[in-house]
Amino acid sequence: MVRPTHEVEYEQMLLSRHGLPGQGGGRRRDGLLERSAYILLSRIRVQGPMSIGELSEAFDLDVSTLNRQTTAARRAGLVERIPDPAGGMARKFRITEEGVRMLDEERAWTIRALDRVMADWTDEDIAVFAACLRRFNAGIERLGGRPWPRP
Repeated sequence: MVRPTHEVEYEQMLLSRHGLPGQGGGRRRDGLLERSAYILLSRIRVQGPMSIGELSEAFDLDVSTLNRQTTAARRAGLVERIPDPAGGMARKFRITEEGVRMLDEERAWTIRALDRVMADWTDEDIAVFAACLRRFNAGIERLGGRPWPRP
């Protein structure tokens, strides 16, 4: 008997190829935060200032990749480097007011797009889907040893 995980694999593959539809039905391109910046800002916002080493561990990415991502985010005015608030030697990255504004704008746009996609779903259906998705992500995080903090 084939387990239903083959259906999950296929639907996950399809989900990874989709972008959320914009107002005209196509994918939004203008003003969109780059995916890596969106994830970086989201993590720093929920966890607080983080060093390159902490980011590397959190994302399971090498330092050179994170240096490129944080440099781009700094140039865009989304994060700034600060001394470690706990007094450590490493400098940390903190989200700027512009980063908060852009992240809030992006998140609001995404929620509006999801509202359109799920317009014919009940609130209960959406809550069940969110709980299943949270459980799915938590399972991946548990196996990878890298839990994602949730607000």
